Amino acid sequence: MSGRFVRASKFRHVYGQQFKKELCYENLRPTLSAFDSNLLKCNGKYIALNASGIGSVIVIPVTETGKAPEQVPMFRGHTGGSVLDTDFDPFDDQRFVSCGEDGKIMIWDIPQDYTFIHNDPKKIQDVKPVGELVGHTRKVGHVVFSPVAKDILASSSFDYSVKIWNVATKKCVMTLQHKDLITSFCFNYNGTKIASASRDKHIRVWDVRSGKLLCEGKGHPGAKASRIVWLGKSDTLFTTGFDRYSERQLALWNANDLSSGPIGGFYPLDSSSGVLVPYFDLATSLVFVAGKGDGNIRYYEVADGKLYDISEFQSINAQRGIAFAPKRSVNVKENEILRAYKLLNDNSVEPVSFIVPRRSEMFQEDIYPDAPAGIPALTAEEFLSGKTVDGPTLVSMRDIYDGAEKPSTKTAEEEEKEQKANEVVPASVEKPKEASTKKVEAAKTKISAPPEKTEPAKKVEAVRPVFTKSQEQGVDAMLNGKTVNKLLEKVENASDDDTQDVDADNEEWESVEVNESEKKREEKKKEEERKDKERKKEEERKMEEKKEEEKKVKAKEEKKKTEDQRQTEPPKLTKETKVGAKDDATVAKSSKKAVGLKANVEKLQTLVEKLEGTVSTLIEANIAKDEHLRQIESKLDQLLNHSA
Repeated sequence: MSGRFVRASKFRHVYGQQFKKELCYENLRPTLSAFDSNLLKCNGKYIALNASGIGSVIVIPVTETGKAPEQVPMFRGHTGGSVLDTDFDPFDDQRFVSCGEDGKIMIWDIPQDYTFIHNDPKKIQDVKPVGELVGHTRKVGHVVFSPVAKDILASSSFDYSVKIWNVATKKCVMTLQHKDLITSFCFNYNGTKIASASRDKHIRVWDVRSGKLLCEGKGHPGAKASRIVWLGKSDTLFTTGFDRYSERQLALWNANDLSSGPIGGFYPLDSSSGVLVPYFDLATSLVFVAGKGDGNIRYYEVADGKLYDISEFQSINAQRGIAFAPKRSVNVKENEILRAYKLLNDNSVEPVSFIVPRRSEMFQEDIYPDAPAGIPALTAEEFLSGKTVDGPTLVSMRDIYDGAEKPSTKTAEEEEKEQKANEVVPASVEKPKEASTKKVEAAKTKISAPPEKTEPAKKVEAVRPVFTKSQEQGVDAMLNGKTVNKLLEKVENASDDDTQDVDADNEEWESVEVNESEKKREEKKKEEERKDKERKKEEERKMEEKKEEEKKVKAKEEKKKTEDQRQTEPPKLTKETKVGAKDDATVAKSSKKAVGLKANVEKLQTLVEKLEGTVSTLIEANIAKDEHLRQIESKLDQLLNHSA
């Protein structure tokens, strides 16, 4: 694969971070069905999980983490089998659909006050569907909403067809008939085409509104299920599948020329048996691949028509299923580019956050281009009538960083009128005092508003505040300073002739602000240096303590060894013994003040007695040895005489 060589990429160091146990979802009861689907979906606000039992779905708000109680509300409506797949409406966070073995597609509305954990066990009520789509003759395996048009849904079934539905009217508007079971399908970026992979080992591209087969070609040669995704705005498809020997492989395809085979051939992966689930992130051009039964999630970068291996997230917890949240729900302030939810074998769901490490705390524009906003670009009627758009309605990720959740839905004329109404009158025309007062009020409004709950811009906010976005940090500290208070008083008390003074004050504001930021940076730098010095001193102190302990242990061992030798080896009446006695006498003399003369005499007497005992023992040992030698000699003489 091309990724074997190190590629210069800003996503080279992307890493996955597992959430702590208390932020996971535990004690769930997922389905035991072996059908090949993701088993769970997420829209950033809720998680929908195929539940065990007949026709039921579990819906969990992402904020309600922890262990689920034994009794929870269920979404029940299917009859005669399990739920096989779900999908959230991309333009309505409270709506999702499910399909199952009964051949029906159910439409659900999540109650506004819905909770999964905080319920009275005696008052728990199951949620019923608000509608159903009937038209397939066998099991329905997959459902996917259109990325651009409201109420346009596609579904695949065991009757070898993909049907396009108008959810509002509950009618099927188009049927794409295949020759075998569909294992995966997806919309293109503007929702006008569908690419499908089926069990007959073919890949097809269809026109959604006319039902025409645009292109067809042979896919992965293996018998196991293939998955397919469209790579954003391009005409390139990405698939996962198996070869004839059941080894997993990846491939890129030209959506306009499938018959020519994969671009650059198949990319072999490994010999595991789990189906690979792909997900493409348009903002980063990264493809994330998670294998069922694997603990890891691989990610690749698509560039110049090639697939480059970037890295992988490794975990000991294998996933049964996986879901990926929309881009607009990621934590932009932490440089999170994607969030995945893994269904584990212990019946829990574990979130995994993929982060691009950056030192700067500012908004990272290069990794956060505009993302789908959750607002339909077309109605169902416009889409079916043939109207086409370039893609989904987008939201600026900078707005999400600043606190706004969704972009304005006003028309261009309304925005133009509002802009004219909110234009600031130049200082030469407007009264200086009014201009300065407006600036002060705008600054105060900007300062007092919490950063995380900033609402979309209103008319009053059209006046540009004194502070820029890059200078918002540390504003509270500046307001408490004497210089800033003095400036505020000066601006508020400005007269009609104070225009130049106010302008000068603006410069003074900015200089104060810059000085404050520089001070903060210097203080932060000094604090870091101080911490580094303390850390180094602590390490040196620990090293010295460790060396001292090692010396003490070594001294103890040597002392113990010396004592053992003294106990095992009897002393000899030699010069060394005399020297030792002299040393003992010297020691006794040095400790004269502590023990006294009497103690020294007793000690010497004890030592003499020990020496006499040792001499007696040695003499007896020599006598016994001589006697033993005589006995051996006599026995040898007897043996020699006997042999003679």
